[in-house]
Amino acid sequence: MLRRKPTRLELKLDDIEEFESIRKDLETRKKQKEDVEVIGGSDGEGAAGVSSDPKSREQMINDRIGYKPQPKPNDRSSQFGSFEF
Repeated sequence: MLRRKPTRLELKLDDIEEFESIRKDLETRKKQKEDVEVIGGSDGEGAAGVSSDPKSREQMINDRIGYKPQPKPNDRSSQFGSFEF
């Protein structure tokens, strides 16, 4: 394997301006998202209300991933199939 000297990278003014614009854009999006969560929090669906109740947290995760658990029946036919005693 050939060894070569490291490539020198130079920071240009355009790069700095692009970085600043992207950072400001991300900050505004974050603030908007926080505002939406605060408004949703008054309805009981915000992140602050969810963290205290594990069932609602689990329900929120299930809704987010599209999982809809079906309750298991508690009769013997479901446990042992169609065996007859």
